[in-house]
Amino acid sequence: MLPTSFFLPLWLARSALALAPSGPWDAFNFAPKSRTVYATVIRTSAGTVTNADNLLRATGSATLDPESWVTLDFGQEARGLISLNFDDVGDNSSLALSFTESPSFIRPTASDDSTFPDATTTYDGVLPVAAPLPTGYWTQPAYALRGGFRFLTLVSTGADALMLSNVSCAISFMPHFADLRAYTGYFSAPDPGFHDPDFLTKIWMAGAYTVQTNTVGLHTGRQIPVVSQGWANNATLGIAGPIIVDGAKRDRAVWPGDMGIAVPTQFVSTNDLIPTRNALGTMFSNINPVTGALPESGPPLSQLGSDTYHCWTLIGTHNYYLYSGDIEWLQTIWANYTKAVAFLENKVDPAVGLMNITGLRDWARQGGGGFNAEGNAIFYRVYLYLPPSPILIASPQVLVTSASLASAMNLSSLSDAWTKNASDVKTAYNTAFWVPELGMFRDNMTTTLTPQDGNSFAVLFNLTTSPAQAASVSAGLEKNWNALGAVAPELPDTISPFIGGFELQAHFTAGNATRAMDLLHREWGYILYTNLSVQSTLLEGFTANGSLAYRANVGYNDDPAYTSHSHGWSSGPTSALTIYVVGLSVTAPQGSAWLLSPNLAGLPSAEGGFETPLGWFGASWTVSTRGGTTTFSVSVDVPEGTAGVFALPQELRGGSVSVKVDGRAAVLGANDDMPLSGGKHTVSVVARG
Repeated sequence: MLPTSFFLPLWLARSALALAPSGPWDAFNFAPKSRTVYATVIRTSAGTVTNADNLLRATGSATLDPESWVTLDFGQEARGLISLNFDDVGDNSSLALSFTESPSFIRPTASDDSTFPDATTTYDGVLPVAAPLPTGYWTQPAYALRGGFRFLTLVSTGADALMLSNVSCAISFMPHFADLRAYTGYFSAPDPGFHDPDFLTKIWMAGAYTVQTNTVGLHTGRQIPVVSQGWANNATLGIAGPIIVDGAKRDRAVWPGDMGIAVPTQFVSTNDLIPTRNALGTMFSNINPVTGALPESGPPLSQLGSDTYHCWTLIGTHNYYLYSGDIEWLQTIWANYTKAVAFLENKVDPAVGLMNITGLRDWARQGGGGFNAEGNAIFYRVYLYLPPSPILIASPQVLVTSASLASAMNLSSLSDAWTKNASDVKTAYNTAFWVPELGMFRDNMTTTLTPQDGNSFAVLFNLTTSPAQAASVSAGLEKNWNALGAVAPELPDTISPFIGGFELQAHFTAGNATRAMDLLHREWGYILYTNLSVQSTLLEGFTANGSLAYRANVGYNDDPAYTSHSHGWSSGPTSALTIYVVGLSVTAPQGSAWLLSPNLAGLPSAEGGFETPLGWFGASWTVSTRGGTTTFSVSVDVPEGTAGVFALPQELRGGSVSVKVDGRAAVLGANDDMPLSGGKHTVSVVARG
C-alpha cells in the first residue's frame, strides 16, 4: 500500500517532471525553438517587391511599391503578434496584413475567416495600418492577435512605396512554457508500409503540436458577440489561465467534447494539465445552480443545451484525475460534480432504461435527440467511471489517498448505486440499439442508420457484450470508408477526425490493429500531406472528397475559409499510438497502476513513453518472424512501487507461446496476461503457429 504522499499535489508535481529522452524523433518536433519566429520562404508576390528575401531574417530591408504585395510562409502553423520595422515610408504609405492557414486563401484583400462564417469567405478582411505610418518598430495590436496562420501577406495599399524589415511573429500559445519543445513524452516507429516511413512519428508530433497551439492565455478568446468586421481575440475565456480551447484560429473557447481527444494527447506529450484543470473549473463554475446543467462551451461563447457535452465535462474530470491524482481539486468541484450527475439521471426514462436526450447540441452530427445511441454511450461512459475517485478504481493504495473524501461523501454506497445503474444502461443499450442482421448498433429505436459515433463509442466504452460483437462493429464501421477516411452516416459527406479518433481507438480495442492502421493512413495521411492544409497541425474536418467545405450546410454557411486547421479534437493518433501501439497506459491516478498491451499493427518496432508525477513510463518493442516462428521482445521502464499488467499482443495469440520475464520462464494467465511490478523489465515471447 502506497503512502498518502505518493500522490503529489499537481503544483509540486509539475516542477518534478523531466524531459523525454532525445532521439531521432526530435527532428519531427514541430514546436519552434524560439518564441520569436521568422518566415522560412517567400510564397508569392505581385507588383514590384525589391529584396523580398530580406523579410525572412532580422536584418535587411525590402521595398513594396504601391499596390504590390508579398506572402511570407512560416513553414507551419504559427500564432502570435506580428512585429516589423518601418524603415522608410512616405506621407501616403499604408499597409495591410492578411493571414491564412490554408494556401487556398492567400490573397491581398482578405484573411481566412475566424470571426464568422460567410459564403464570401472574406468576413475577416485585413488588418489595416493606415497612413501616416510610424517610422521604426511596430507591433500588431493585442486585440488583433491572429489565433492561427501559416501565411502572412503584406500589402502596400497607399500611393507611396514603403520599406520594411525584421518581420517576425512572437509565439503566444503555451504562455507558461519557456521551452515549447520541452516534451515529457515521445513516440517513434518506422512505417515501412506507407509512402513516408516516418509518418507515424510525424503524426504523433503533429497532434502534440496541435494541442500546444490550442493552449492559450486567459484573455485571448474570440469576442462574442462577434465584431461587425475584422476580428478581435481579447475576450476572457474562463476562471484562470492558461486554458485549453478547441482551436487555434477559432472558436478559441473551452469545448469539453474536444477535450475528450485533446487532453489524452496533452498528457502523453507535454503532461501540461494546468490548462485542463482551468478549463474544467470554468465549466463547473458556470453550472446552473438549480438544475445542475453544465454549459456546452465556455465563455465568451457560453452556449447551452448539450447533454453530450455535459457528459464530456464529467468524463474530462475523470481523465484529469486519472492523469494528475489531484484530489484537492476534485474536492473543490465535488458538490457541482454530483449535481451534474443528478441532472443526467433525471433524464433517464425508467420504462426504457436510457437517457432521453433533450439537449440536442453536439459535435454537428444530425438526429441526436430522444433515446439516441451516441448520447447514451457517452452517458454510460460517465457512469462507468463515476466517481473519478478511488471507490470505482479498484486499487487499495488510492483509497488511502482519498479516505477523507470517501468518508465525507459516503462514496461506497454511491459507487454501488452508480455501478448498478451502469449495468442497467448497458443492458438497455443492447436491447434498444443492437441490430443482429446489421451486426451494428442503430442510431435510435426508429431507424436503421448505424452511426459512426455511437458504434465507435459502444466498442471503446465496453458496451459490447462479447469480442465477437465488438469485431462485428469494427467490420461494419469500415464499410463507411472511402480513400480519405471514414465518412460519418450521421453527418453525410463529412469526414470528422474527432469521431474518427474514437473510431481509431475502437478498432484497436476490438483487436483489429491492421484496420486501425489503415484508417490512420487514409484519414490522417490526407490531413498531414494535402496541399490544402497547414501540414503541421490537424484539420478540424473535411468533406468526403477532401475539400475544406466542412459543415458547409451545417452551421458554416458554405464558408471553407472558416474551417480550422489546428483543432485538438483531431489529434486522436497521438494518444492512440502511445496507448495501443507502444501499448503503455495508466489505469490508476498518476500511473500507480498501468497496462502494457502492445499492438504490432504490421510494424517491426515501436517505442515511446510519458512522464507522470511518479516518474518515467517508457516501453520499446521489436518483432521479427522467420519461418513459422515469431520473436517478440518488449522492455518497460516504470517507477518502482507501481503495479502493472502485461498483455500478450493480439497478433501472437492462439498458437504455442513461451514467455520469459528478465530471462526467467513465466506463465500467462487465462486472458493471455500476467502481472508485472514496477521498475525495469524485459518480456520475451516466442510464438509458433
